[in-house]
Amino acid sequence: MSDQPTTPPQGPQDPHNPYFSYPAPQGPRPQGPPAQAYGPAPSGAPQTETLPTQRRPRRTGLAAAVVATALVVGAAAGVGGAAAWNAFDDSDSGSNDAGAAQTSQVVDTPSSPAADGSVEQVAAKVLPSVVKIDVSGSQGAGSGSGIILSSDGKILTNNHVAAIAGDGGSMTVFFNDGTSAKASVVGTDPLTDTAVIKAEGVSGLTPATIGKSADLKVGEGVVAIGSPFGLDSTVTSGIVSALNRPVDVGSDGDGNSTTYPAIQTDAAINPGNSGGALVDMNGNVVGINSSIRTASSSEGEAGSIGLGFAIPIDEVLPIVDQMSKGETPTHARLGISVADVASQDGAEVVQGAEVKEVSAGSTAADAGIAKGDVITKVDDELITGADSLVATIRSYRPGDGVTVTYTHDGETKTTHLTLDSDESTSNS
Repeated sequence: MSDQPTTPPQGPQDPHNPYFSYPAPQGPRPQGPPAQAYGPAPSGAPQTETLPTQRRPRRTGLAAAVVATALVVGAAAGVGGAAAWNAFDDSDSGSNDAGAAQTSQVVDTPSSPAADGSVEQVAAKVLPSVVKIDVSGSQGAGSGSGIILSSDGKILTNNHVAAIAGDGGSMTVFFNDGTSAKASVVGTDPLTDTAVIKAEGVSGLTPATIGKSADLKVGEGVVAIGSPFGLDSTVTSGIVSALNRPVDVGSDGDGNSTTYPAIQTDAAINPGNSGGALVDMNGNVVGINSSIRTASSSEGEAGSIGLGFAIPIDEVLPIVDQMSKGETPTHARLGISVADVASQDGAEVVQGAEVKEVSAGSTAADAGIAKGDVITKVDDELITGADSLVATIRSYRPGDGVTVTYTHDGETKTTHLTLDSDESTSNS
């Protein structure tokens, strides 16, 4: 029994999920419902959006357009500035000759070390540990980002980035020093939207420093590093806008929802940032940039509107370790199906997850939780709906003990239980 809403989940092929945005595939874009996530995505991928990959043929044109525009605007600004200075400066400094021309002075601006805790210092530390990933497969091609885990080439990215390669596809990793290498998949986990890949024939890479997402505070500064629209080594900054935001970006082939308790940030995140690093102001990885909320649009790719979401690093490290060892990832489960609840008996408004089904022999069944009960809290975390419960349970590991607060026939109850594992079942 899956710990997830009973309404049909929107799968990775649904481009209309509000938290899903994949990297844009090459070739004609398939039609489908809108989504809201970001990152490189297979054809028809949803929108919060997991971030889409940028079409490669357009990338060169975009870069050229950006450069050309920068040159033209820069030249115009320079000429206009000089003209304005000459026209309005009536000081009698400089030459005493009435007709003497004024010229710009060249000054020496000595370089200085980046200040501690500055974005400049963070970028210098983290850029060598973030890569661009080009992927291609039967459903298209695109680009995403990745975080170096080991000096011999293990790299963490999003599942929706690696999934584009599929069976028989290809991946190429581009490092910050300009070198590149072919890569292959080590392990994937659709339920947390994570994957580990391995760059071939490399050594001496700079692994990222892993921080603690549990230490983050709302309002704290963070920096996002990745390859939006294929523009490698891009750095953006912002703050932590919210924590434990339930984000549902679709489902796996068995109908299990890909839902996680996200770090929300206003740092600009765009298609191609998927799998890149969200770091604190000490340059430690605290999240994996994975999806964005997008405004409704009938055409074109989604872009940043200041609502980006990252997978907290604490929640997925055990799963990353399993994938790195070639093991099948496991997840905590209650053994129930749930749906949102807005009210009860037409009286007071109640927020929570209403139990629709309970698996026989599950930890929830053994604890006395029954169909129709409404779960309102897990430990100290308030449960506001079905996604909230799934995201919260996903933040635990099999075997962890939790206290569940729920209502039964209008009476508030609590129970302490040990979470099951989905190791022996296809549902989580």
